[in-house]
Amino acid sequence: MSTPETTTVGDAPVLRMESVRKTFGGSVVLRDVDLEVAPHTVTALIGASGSGKSTLLRCANLLEEIDDGAIWLDGEEITDPRVDQDAVRRRIGVVFQAYNLFPHMTVLDNVTLAPRRVHGVSRAEAEERARELLERLGLGGKADAYPDRLSGGQQQRVAIVRALAVRPRLLLLDEITAALDPELVGEVLEVVRDLKDQGMTMVLATHEMGFARDVADQVCFLDGGVVLERGTAEQVFGDPRQERTRRFLRRIVEAGRL
Repeated sequence: MSTPETTTVGDAPVLRMESVRKTFGGSVVLRDVDLEVAPHTVTALIGASGSGKSTLLRCANLLEEIDDGAIWLDGEEITDPRVDQDAVRRRIGVVFQAYNLFPHMTVLDNVTLAPRRVHGVSRAEAEERARELLERLGLGGKADAYPDRLSGGQQQRVAIVRALAVRPRLLLLDEITAALDPELVGEVLEVVRDLKDQGMTMVLATHEMGFARDVADQVCFLDGGVVLERGTAEQVFGDPRQERTRRFLRRIVEAGRL
């Protein structure tokens, strides 16, 4: 796989969040979250369900409006009301738990839709890029297939290809293995590992603790909407500082998931 196309702006973080706060119906879901994601690194968000991981990703992509704080993408404050949110989203790829593929469209049409309709890329160029990515992710023979003819793992890989087709600056992955049968998880995680090797900047929310330990440059443990602990994978998994982090990881180990 070739290196994803990125443009590094000095040594500045690709993504920076400062004192981000988000509430739903009076409940605080994110509480004064600070986060920096360096270029060409992987940040893993871990924590129990409901800890705020998915909301953090949705705020980073402006799918949710924050109540306080600020978010920067390559030094530009994207939470400034004057910013064109659609232009920001065109620089960020997102892959969700659900594949969200259009069932009436072929794999090729699913992948090329955004480059053609949103980015103004010609059909020929979009299809060339799509076929190249599909080939590299082991889906070269599936371009003309419809989603319901694919396995769950294949559909999730198509969703990743679709996100990569727009040449994103940042890739957000939200529990992308949660809906997969256990035997299909590995093939999707291997794609993420390859993307890391090629320098893609990623933030992923995951319950796959072993994978997070192996692939992440930075791990953030969220609890009750707070980034309670952050550090290298070696530090957070091997020598967590917070008692709450230790209890969480102890349960993960007892469940045989780490």
